[in-house]
Amino acid sequence: MNINVRTLHFQADERLVDYIHIKLQRLRKIYHRIEGIDVRLMEEKKGAKVAEVQMHVPGGWLIDRKSSNTFESAINASMDTLRRQLARYKDKRHGYEPDRVAALNPHE
Repeated sequence: MNINVRTLHFQADERLVDYIHIKLQRLRKIYHRIEGIDVRLMEEKKGAKVAEVQMHVPGGWLIDRKSSNTFESAINASMDTLRRQLARYKDKRHGYEPDRVAALNPHE
């Protein structure tokens, strides 16, 4: 999985880039077919830090944008949303239906 980190009007330090890579690599545990992730980091005029994450999966994109006081907290908030989006995408893609699974396991 390829992770690209881009910044707008500032230079991100290596510690922040490593933090982003470590956090986003965890998404592979949910769905192993993630093709790539683009992260854009921006600073707004009022001092808010914005992280926009675009995840390329087979058949489309999952996108989230969060702002916070620090880039780390914006990435953490974005991770929560991306986990939910990815789990929902995986369920739709692979046809998970609770009723069908219950029918296959009648002893439960």
